[in-house]
Amino acid sequence: MNAFTFQCQVRWSDMDANGHVNNAVYARYLEEARMNMFADLVPSDPRERLANNFVVSEQSMKFVQPLVYSPEPVTISAQVTAIKAVSFSLDCEIHDAEATYLKASTLMVAYDSTAGRPRRISDTERRTLERFTN
Repeated sequence: MNAFTFQCQVRWSDMDANGHVNNAVYARYLEEARMNMFADLVPSDPRERLANNFVVSEQSMKFVQPLVYSPEPVTISAQVTAIKAVSFSLDCEIHDAEATYLKASTLMVAYDSTAGRPRRISDTERRTLERFTN
């Protein structure tokens, strides 16, 4: 498995009134992992970034058990499970050595924000994505 791993610090402010990480915060953790996973695909030119970016098309999350604040970071593991012409799928897990807290699936679409429509995944992007497949 060629999974990408990212260490994420749970912040005290991520907690809700029930004493665990708020469900909406998990999406932010997954976003942070994706941004680090694909950092080399983000163009430095802001106009090019708008023309060659990715958007979340679908995301499902299964909350396995509550995650609470700890000074130790959790690990986010992400793996590309499928690559198509304009989209790719990711399976992610948030876990530590003791437990798995979340399992998620995300469908990402290559998108041209200047044209307002999906675009094809480039050969360079495909090669980067393939680094994180089985």
